[in-house]
Amino acid sequence: MTSPSGNPWLVHGGTAASLDRTSDCLVGRERELDEALGHLRDPGGPRLVLVRGERGAGRTVFVHAVGERLRAEGTAVLTVDCVPGDGARPLLLALRLVMALERHRSVPAHQRPAKPAAEALRAAESQDGTAMAVALRTALARSGPVVVVMDDVQDADAASLAVLRGTDFARVPSGVRLLASAVGRGGRSAGGASAGTSRARTAAAVEEGRTSRHPRAGGPLEQLTDAGWARPILLSRLGPDGTTALVARRLRATPDTGMARRVWELTCGVPAAVDALLAGWTRQRAVRVADNHAFVGARTPTPVLRDNDRFMRALDALSEPSRAVAGALSILWPLGGRAAELIATSTGLSGNVVGDEIRRLVDAEIVEELPGPDGVAARGWTLGIPLTAHAVRERLGPLERGRLSAAAVEALWADRDAAGTRYADGPPVVALLGGADAVAYLADRIAEAGLLIDRDRAVTDLTAAAKALQSDPEGRGVLRWCRAAGNLVERPVDRVPALLRYIKAAYHAGDYLAARTIAESILRNLADVLSPLALQDTANVLTAATANDKDWRALSRLATTRWWDELRLPDLVTVTGRALALCGLERWREARDLLARTEPVWNTDVRAGVKPAYFRAVAELVLGRPERFRQALALTEASYIGADHVYALATAMFDELLSGYDLHAAEALLAAQGLTSDVLPPRSQFLRHHLRGRWDEALEPARWMLANNQIHTPAADGFLIPARTAAILLARGRTTSARRLIDSVRRREEGSLEFSLDVCEAEVLRVLGDPAGAEETLRRGLAAADAHGRVAGIDELWASLAELLAEAGRTGEAVTCVERLERISDRMGSGRTRLRYLLASARVLRQDSPDHSRKNLREAVDLARSRSQPFETAVTFVAAADGGAGPPALLHEAYELFGESGAALPRFHTRAAMREAGITVPGRKRASTENEQLLATLIAEGLANRQIATVLRLSEDAVANRLSRLFARTGLRSRTEVVTAVLTGDHVRRFAGET
Repeated sequence: MTSPSGNPWLVHGGTAASLDRTSDCLVGRERELDEALGHLRDPGGPRLVLVRGERGAGRTVFVHAVGERLRAEGTAVLTVDCVPGDGARPLLLALRLVMALERHRSVPAHQRPAKPAAEALRAAESQDGTAMAVALRTALARSGPVVVVMDDVQDADAASLAVLRGTDFARVPSGVRLLASAVGRGGRSAGGASAGTSRARTAAAVEEGRTSRHPRAGGPLEQLTDAGWARPILLSRLGPDGTTALVARRLRATPDTGMARRVWELTCGVPAAVDALLAGWTRQRAVRVADNHAFVGARTPTPVLRDNDRFMRALDALSEPSRAVAGALSILWPLGGRAAELIATSTGLSGNVVGDEIRRLVDAEIVEELPGPDGVAARGWTLGIPLTAHAVRERLGPLERGRLSAAAVEALWADRDAAGTRYADGPPVVALLGGADAVAYLADRIAEAGLLIDRDRAVTDLTAAAKALQSDPEGRGVLRWCRAAGNLVERPVDRVPALLRYIKAAYHAGDYLAARTIAESILRNLADVLSPLALQDTANVLTAATANDKDWRALSRLATTRWWDELRLPDLVTVTGRALALCGLERWREARDLLARTEPVWNTDVRAGVKPAYFRAVAELVLGRPERFRQALALTEASYIGADHVYALATAMFDELLSGYDLHAAEALLAAQGLTSDVLPPRSQFLRHHLRGRWDEALEPARWMLANNQIHTPAADGFLIPARTAAILLARGRTTSARRLIDSVRRREEGSLEFSLDVCEAEVLRVLGDPAGAEETLRRGLAAADAHGRVAGIDELWASLAELLAEAGRTGEAVTCVERLERISDRMGSGRTRLRYLLASARVLRQDSPDHSRKNLREAVDLARSRSQPFETAVTFVAAADGGAGPPALLHEAYELFGESGAALPRFHTRAAMREAGITVPGRKRASTENEQLLATLIAEGLANRQIATVLRLSEDAVANRLSRLFARTGLRSRTEVVTAVLTGDHVRRFAGET
């Protein structure tokens, strides 16, 4: 689903991203660009500007961009590029320079007795460097003002570079400049002599020889820049911010924090590596875009560079045994200096050859030497770009990877044995290079080594690593480690626990299909070797994964007695699985009745009864009986059920409390269980940030969950994430985006209970001036809720309907809604339901019972202050000020609270109310900017002037006038340009008056 401009809007599942390579860009090169242009524009500046940069740094793009900039200013620019193979043709570059300069001569041909082009051609044929130097000097002296761009001069022949180095540029007209580029970081090579001892030396000797450094003389390019008339410019790697900006430009969407971090870690800011990574992901359709933000799909593997990629071609050019050594380093590099010994042992190469090949790889800038504490001795080597290392590693066959990984594992185990520690005592006793995670590295190597190492020890370590990492939403390896452990277990009796760990890892990683498949297989085939409690856990995972996978037909089968009876499982397992399935289908009465009827089956001990008891408590809460749920919040079973179960239960309760807008109780629950907010899963983080008014922080996990189809929560309302995300969008003026998000997540099934979506959609319709549509939506939601017996959360529907009817003057019907709302408030006894009742009743009773209305509003103000939820508080303050139940200063407080959360639309309306009440609006310039940004947002949402007038509660003429002022002040010329500015984020700069 796309906006009118073709850019993706926020929809469930996002849209696949494409890579924009229509124009090259110089993201992050602004300083270097200014430096190069400054040198070339300065009459007294250097005659040669040599742009250096490692492979993939963007040298070609850079020098040609500089040339285009100069050409646009009226400077003559010539291009003389070098290509591989030029080095074998002496004086070729010098000849090309002379020929190009001849085409740009400054005096008529009859005034030039010399013929540099002909002389240069004869010099090249006879390989006469002296004659070529004369011809070049003549061509330079007679050339008009010009900049000659020479790309990839590392491929040039040495004779031409010698001619350039020997040219006296002090006598060349100042208007003639050379702009060259060459691969490589420049400077002296940091290579080292070979070991120089016996060719059977061990890795210790190899390391000693490799790290005794003897700088070599500079090559032709280094000598060229040593000249006083030359200046080097180094294109270094982009930093994290520059890398993120480049990703945003390529994808035309802002990468989320996780994606930006992963791109930076894999590419180290090398632009060509960033492009290669994004190209790989977009080919896999793994990058999803939601709300103009880009995300890498959950569990997305790192793509493997193609053979024709520049980084792979550079390695292939070295042939064997360099490739073998590079492949081994891609696995063994974290082990530091002893990697050389392990490479020699694993590949059969001599230590001396390994040392020589490592040096070749360093000189080719494929491998980087990592200096030790003294800055001289190397402590190891690594491939310069992790993405390249991944590709090199994946090129190895499974046998090679297994053999190298086994060598690494044995080395780490030897370290641990020597230190006398066990895995349970902490990570392996070794300082790995580059900040590599010791736990993850060892587990990865064990998984790759497979049967080449001790099975029992491998399973123990893999299991411990999986426990250490626990939840793995970023796919860092837990699922892979659990799968490997299951494959390594020999005894069938031991395989079942490994499978149980695997299905839980799959569930937490979002691989619901794998979790379902293996869980059902265990229940069908291995029930006789598992305890009832283990079977109960497996049944819970099966049912929850099926619900998260949105396979409603399968979930309906799991809700039947027949499906479970076929498996002949203990009654405890059957009841638990059925009850959870009924809850997932929102058949709350059936779930409650089943659990009440079978309590003697499941309430046999604390461990067995904790989850069925919780399911019953939630079912009763939904049906309007919250007492048992409130008792469950004490988690008296915590000391009996283990940390994992406590965490799962506590976060489920946390989400349920936030579903009911009870922020204080939710945070008290965390504190009581010793949990902090940083351990919460993304869904809980979103719900917490939403109520705390930290909406920018809330939207980031929301977009990720929506793009990856992971919006399910264990709360009784299955649509919390999209509904509250849509509410944020609406409050920010994103009316169309909010509506499209709601549409994209609806199940479209008869009787489907989507009341939170109904509440938000009705509010969207009200804002857009469609009260009839809003009423229809609310009544549809109430009918579905009544059919399910739902009470919790339905106060939102009744309150919205009461206010809608009151606005339409249908007071009698509105009073009926308030009466229903009051009964729900009395039954639920929550602060939120009471607040909704107070506000709705005050609105309905304003005309007929103004004193009662004001009394309710004053109570609402006190209640809202005590609940500490900024947006809710601001809405209450506006209602109180409008109803005459508080001083006009309440509007000022509301205005600030709306600003803190970024609720631009209600802040706009509050600004108008403040002016009407005679209250000075603070920050006139900021208010004007916010007005323009909101107007631009509404335009980008595809709204016509008439619709914008409805949303802003203005006349169409007023909107037209505002739009004219917007165009005049920002320089934007059309609605299309406004849309583009909003989608690219450029509107913030423009409307703030920045250039």
